[in-house]
Amino acid sequence: MSFDVLAVNYLEILVLGGQTIGFILWGLSFVTVALAIRFFLHIRRLNILPEPAKEEISELFSGKQYREAIDLTAEQGDFLSYLIHASLTEAPHGYPAMERAMEEAAEERTTKMLRSIEWLNLIGNIGPMLGLLGTVWGMIGAFFKIVEAGSPEPAKLAGDIGVALVTTLLGLAVSIPAISAYAILRNRIDALTSEAVMVSQELISTFRPVAKR
Repeated sequence: MSFDVLAVNYLEILVLGGQTIGFILWGLSFVTVALAIRFFLHIRRLNILPEPAKEEISELFSGKQYREAIDLTAEQGDFLSYLIHASLTEAPHGYPAMERAMEEAAEERTTKMLRSIEWLNLIGNIGPMLGLLGTVWGMIGAFFKIVEAGSPEPAKLAGDIGVALVTTLLGLAVSIPAISAYAILRNRIDALTSEAVMVSQELISTFRPVAKR
């Protein structure tokens, strides 16, 4: 068998995945890439803790322009502005109420981000299971051929088993990037949101009663 024919056969096996489950795994691989790109573009410092927003809020607080700060943070869509806006709306009820509002807003937005990336974790966990399912199904088919043929050719039997094992390979090829992306994004969320909470606490500390400073 020539190299070109061998390459075509391997390519056909990888593309088809041996069976229908292979098509499902290929679809999941494209979904994984699309989700990873989307989350990496959304979950970054620019959207969670942008430096321009921090400086602008700090300047408004220094100038005691609290109404302007409320309007500004209401328009911004970043994580920091969301926390500051939540705390400023509770300013009439005192500093403790501002802190509680900020903490609740941080927990709400952080949980929302973590839930959104759970799709990557789900795909990473079901990928190998689907691959194993495809392999087991293919192996069952290969053994039925043995029963039907009595004494099948070893080369053909090995080929059938090899095709069945491709789904396990595809399952791992889907799972490894998905779980890796999930772990990186989760760590990024934890780090950036924790830093944003600390910055928010520092910014609203100007509202803390003098006697408690």
